[in-house]
Order: sequence, then C-alpha cells, then structure tokens
Amino acid sequence: MFPESDFIPISALTHFVYCPRRCALVHLEQQWAENRYTAEGKVLHERADSGQASQQKGIRVVRTLPICSRQLGLSGQADVVEFHADGLIYPVEYKRGKPKKDRCDEVQLCAQALCLEEMLDVQIDSGALFYGKQRRRKEIFLDAELRALTKEIIDKTHQMIIGGKTPQAVYDKKCDACSLLSLCLPKSCGKSRSVSRYMNRMLGEDL
Repeated sequence: MFPESDFIPISALTHFVYCPRRCALVHLEQQWAENRYTAEGKVLHERADSGQASQQKGIRVVRTLPICSRQLGLSGQADVVEFHADGLIYPVEYKRGKPKKDRCDEVQLCAQALCLEEMLDVQIDSGALFYGKQRRRKEIFLDAELRALTKEIIDKTHQMIIGGKTPQAVYDKKCDACSLLSLCLPKSCGKSRSVSRYMNRMLGEDL
C-alpha cells in the first residue's frame, strides 16, 4: 500500500510511455507549455470534464470521476464512466486526434480500470478510447498483456519519480509535435553533444 503522499497522477503514465523525459519535465521539474495539440485536447475534454452525471437509456454516465489506487499508488480522474443496469462498468477516455502507434492511451485507460476495480471491487474487462478526429470509440480489451504492461509502466514511473532524475534528451521525429520541445531541446541536449566542445567553442568566439 502506498501513502497518499507517494501517489502519482495517472496522466504521468501516458507521458512516460510517450517519452520518459517528458514525464520527468512535467512531474519532476513542474514544467509545461501549450501547443495546438494540447489546446485541441482541452476543447475535446470540456464536455467530459463537466463533472455532471446523466441517465441515458438505462446507463448512468458519470463524468470527471475521481479515482485512485492505494495498491498501485495512483490518483486521477476518469473522463467518463458508464454504469450499466446489468452491473457492467465501462470507462471511456477522450483523446484528440486519432489512435497512436504506441500504447500510451491504452495504458492510461487500463490504469483507470485498475483503480475502479480496486475501489468498487469489480472486474472490468474492457473500456473505450474516444478519438476526436474520428468521432467514434475504439474498444480496448483489458487483457493480461495490457495489464502487465500497465503495471510495468506504473513501477517504472514510480522509480523515476522517486529517483528524482530527469532522463537525457534523445531526439525523435515525435519530438516536433511535443509541446515541451522548446523546454526539452532534444537536438541540443542529446548524447552527441559535448559540454567541453561547447565551452571551448563559446570561449573561442569570445576571444
């Protein structure tokens, strides 16, 4: 069991899968910046984050539901959780754009389900990701492989935050779409850069 002081945000898992350095910049160094993609994501979440509940064809829909797991040391909120009359509980996470090549969105959804399972003492077999660009849901089955991956990411994220060390920058094509590009500077801070060469060059220019 984790004390509440050691809980990490569920959103940190998404950052970690996308890029551990991004995760560290946000959750260790408390740095953030907006770009078009994060702004579009905020607009998409406006309705889901209303905090309102509604009844739709026998399904109670709860938005912005606070969730946590003491066993995994997680806290956050679920965009939408559907409570069906037959006992089915179905989390839905809203995302801008379209499905990604990595599994960061699936890991976030699975982490939400793990929290709900612990809180409500239920089994959740599937959930959905709603992508704004496609305007439809993609059902995600929370199988053993995804659960194992999610728990692995949770452990690694905890270890990084406890260690308090921001990983070194490594440039990738996806960096160009990251809102933290100007803060991370992956092309300037990569492994190929030498501090001594940089200092010598700067001193030489001054002379």
